[in-house]
Amino acid sequence: MGIVTLVSASGSPGVTSTAVGLALTWPRPVVLVEADPTGGSGILAGFFRASTDQRGLIDLVMAHRSGVLAEALPRLLMPVPGSHASVLVGSKAHEQAAGLERVWDPLLLALRGLVAAGQDVIVDAGRLGLDGSPRPLIHDSDLTLLVSRTTLPALAAARSWARVLGEETLPTHPVRVLLVGEGRPYRSGEVTRTLGLPALGSVTWDPARAAVFSDGAPHPHPRPGVGWLLGGEKARAAAFDRSGYLGSVRAAGEAIRGLWRVADEREARSGSPAPATEGDLR
Repeated sequence: MGIVTLVSASGSPGVTSTAVGLALTWPRPVVLVEADPTGGSGILAGFFRASTDQRGLIDLVMAHRSGVLAEALPRLLMPVPGSHASVLVGSKAHEQAAGLERVWDPLLLALRGLVAAGQDVIVDAGRLGLDGSPRPLIHDSDLTLLVSRTTLPALAAARSWARVLGEETLPTHPVRVLLVGEGRPYRSGEVTRTLGLPALGSVTWDPARAAVFSDGAPHPHPRPGVGWLLGGEKARAAAFDRSGYLGSVRAAGEAIRGLWRVADEREARSGSPAPATEGDLR
């Protein structure tokens, strides 16, 4: 399939929670790359609740200096139990961002090797415009998703970045908007007209359930009353799995894979890569 990179223009619209959610519900082997240059490894501190001290992205700097980055990458991937996902943990301090800039290009090549071997890749690239931003992963991946809420401040911040992403990406590289909370207050069509980019889909606005992925929070109670008390954590986990929020994350994943399938079929027919179009999503 390919590499999808998630970015944001401002604030915290839900890039990390969505990236983690996509990875944990992905139906085939997938690598989640934590490439947010702000440091601190939000995935280790959040989803894993600081329960492990995993080596990761920063170790690739040394591997790259020794010319063995591609060989080192598989050893640095941390499997996530109960899923098809593994994680490449990001930097643990913002001071490391500058040192990572030399790694992004060779890392992209190594990730292409994983894709060729049957794994997909999801990249959490964090906020656009920061020092150490993983530009090769943003601009040369197989799909870039600009994650945005639908408020006026969020759309105002996303508008100029939407134009830049549209201008700087390769012709065969689609850029889409992934909405968080469609209709709060603006709908998909209004966002598309404002940003000049088609929307891939929408993740439901549900901070309590998103926190399961971003913060390692316990599964929220599905409803008030006695039922959840009797069911305990198992019942809450089952309710979370059936929730509209997780359904929207799964739907976003299917839209990504559907876009790639259409592009692959078109390439197979033409014999050369072809850009995905807005019509591919209909």
